[in-house]
Amino acid sequence: MIIRTMTPGDYDKVYELWTGIKGFALRSFDDSREGVDRFLRRNPETSVIAEEDGRIIGTILSGHDGRQASFYHVCVASDYRGRGVGHKMVSEAVLRLKKEGINKVSLIAFCSNEVGNKFWQDLGFTLREDVNSYDYILNEGNKSMVNP
Repeated sequence: MIIRTMTPGDYDKVYELWTGIKGFALRSFDDSREGVDRFLRRNPETSVIAEEDGRIIGTILSGHDGRQASFYHVCVASDYRGRGVGHKMVSEAVLRLKKEGINKVSLIAFCSNEVGNKFWQDLGFTLREDVNSYDYILNEGNKSMVNP
């Protein structure tokens, strides 16, 4: 298994992984080929994938605004979970962010995602209970879809 930089050319295999994970949420515009390409152009070195034998088995979309970073679409193929893939990807993404002078990374995990929440807490991420999260939708056409 290797951890490497995600590129726009990885999109088809990345999308295949995302759509194969039960409960995974995607947005119609943001997670389209064009949306992911735009994200990777703004963040060319910070997003990573895990790959084995040509198969993409994990992803982290990681980007920052010069001050703090966010992780999006952190996932590992179900048949590769429990093998340290997620830990290795997070370590690599954090290292890349530190090289860019970023001191904080945030993420959102659905409350119902027990496995994901335990993963983040085990890695030392702090569950914040002192803030509220708000969204303001700028494009109503950018619909969320959750994989069954």
